[in-house]
Amino acid sequence: MEGFFVGLMTGTSADGIDAALVKFHGEKCAILATHYHKYPLSLRKKILAVAEVSNDRLDEVATLDVMLGEMLAVATLSVIERAGLVPSQVHAIGSHGQTIRHRADWQKPFTVQIGDPNTIAAQTGVRVVSDFRRMDIAVGGQGAPLAPAFHHAMFESETEARVVLNLGGIANITILPTALSGEEVTGFDTGPANCLMDAWISAVKQAPFDECGDWAASGRVNQALLDQCLSDPYFSLAPPKSTGREYFNLTWLQAHLSQLKDDIPAEDVQTSLCELTCRSITRAIEKHAPRAQHLIICGGGANNHFLIQRLSEMLGAMRVETSRVCGIEPSWVEAAAFAWLARQRLCRKPGNLPSVTGAKRAVLLGGIYES
Repeated sequence: MEGFFVGLMTGTSADGIDAALVKFHGEKCAILATHYHKYPLSLRKKILAVAEVSNDRLDEVATLDVMLGEMLAVATLSVIERAGLVPSQVHAIGSHGQTIRHRADWQKPFTVQIGDPNTIAAQTGVRVVSDFRRMDIAVGGQGAPLAPAFHHAMFESETEARVVLNLGGIANITILPTALSGEEVTGFDTGPANCLMDAWISAVKQAPFDECGDWAASGRVNQALLDQCLSDPYFSLAPPKSTGREYFNLTWLQAHLSQLKDDIPAEDVQTSLCELTCRSITRAIEKHAPRAQHLIICGGGANNHFLIQRLSEMLGAMRVETSRVCGIEPSWVEAAAFAWLARQRLCRKPGNLPSVTGAKRAVLLGGIYES
């Protein structure tokens, strides 16, 4: 199916909405316009409270669902206008929704994203595809990560093995063997990317994130804290695996800090958290993609210069670049991925990779909502 699609992504950083207007031609895509819609601070605080606190109140969650649906509709109309189009020219909107809980390993696994697709469809007049994760969970998968199928379609090479690294609140990797190898694409969440660093700088300096990693660059790694964090059993779990803010959060960090005898300067904690992100990613790549020659980075963490520098140092000979070299700006890869997943759904093609999520089979992802 060719034509225009909108992809909407709200990641675990919970800072706003990425909207991308994408044109598909054959199996290739081009991003024609993008729009970032920042969450008001009051809304972000409510989302984080719901995502991290166990005593949720249903009224608050349901109200947030509609509020986010309204905001997602505004972001959609903005990016369509920016592209010089009108809503009737858009085939569909692929909306990921805002994850507020992800429990893929519970006895009765579930995942919850809010941002009511009915509201989006009603306010834009455009068909919406949403609720992408639950069908994968229903057939035994983790429901995440889902972007590897898009990475496979866009970034696979015939000549080199690649790893695509998405740095959002959580870090996930997609392992892409060469196209002619016949090997399966795999991938998983490696652990925290920005979520712990964001939580710490917010608690200490009331800043939403560490601009370019400058605060982390000002400190020194505390080896005791780093070792304590790396001892968490998540890092040694075999894939498929996925995680989220309900696991890696400020409470998790404070529990590890409480195990240490000495007080650690705040900037050294931030440096150690950046090192934790880099070390856990590097170990995952070395163990699961030892033949990979090229690391392609996307997500908001691609703007953390200190983090990227440390990754490059740790990975040695591996070429480290952003997805810009493949023609897609790193900040917009995930939004484009959900436009692609919406297209897959309308074409009745599977959207998951069982080799990534652990699902029993490839399935259609997402429900279709029309006003």
